Amino acid sequence: MSPFDPPFDELPGVLPVFPLTGVLLLPRGRLPLNIFEPRYLNMIRDGLAPPRMIGMIQPAKAQSEAEETDPKLYATGCAGRITQFEETDDGRFVLSLLGVCRFDIVEELAQQNGYRRCTVDWSQYAQDMTNPAETAAPFNRNRLRPPLERYFQRRDINANWDAIDKLDDDRLINTIAMLCPFAAPEKQALLEAPGQIQRGELLLAILEMASMADTDDNETRQ
Repeated sequence: MSPFDPPFDELPGVLPVFPLTGVLLLPRGRLPLNIFEPRYLNMIRDGLAPPRMIGMIQPAKAQSEAEETDPKLYATGCAGRITQFEETDDGRFVLSLLGVCRFDIVEELAQQNGYRRCTVDWSQYAQDMTNPAETAAPFNRNRLRPPLERYFQRRDINANWDAIDKLDDDRLINTIAMLCPFAAPEKQALLEAPGQIQRGELLLAILEMASMADTDDNETRQ
């Protein structure tokens, strides 16, 4: 973890939350954000005060299907610390979040400056702030390559395989889980996996199921 991250027992009890469907932040992952909506501009202005953390979380149903302005949220999200920040001439904030730790929502509070806030519970996720290399068995990444290649090929995703092969297991799993355009429930399942080995196995299963679905679609078209 970064030396700038707060200790686990000093994580804040209240977080501003940023609901985005299909967007996944994982501990130790990096997420770029382009902020332009007024209430979230307010959230970032307020969130620049220490510990510079906001909670990324998905609505429990897709935004396009939600009639309400503030749809119900999934119970679990991941807090990210603002590590890079830039103002643009057209009034946007461009920033980068570093995933710190997952949280469970305890209660949603009154909105502040238009954005949502929640009291949160970190107690189930202390392992998120430890080095996974010290506690996890190596992930069998050779099993991941074939279904990942098929997934990228079917979706016309260009991959730098040399760079992918140089990633350690933790970054490999986080990067694929965060960047691949999986459905929101699949993203949530990856977030809620107990540990990184379980997340890797789930990622493998999602890719294999996607490959089988693509095969079935092709056979149906023929």
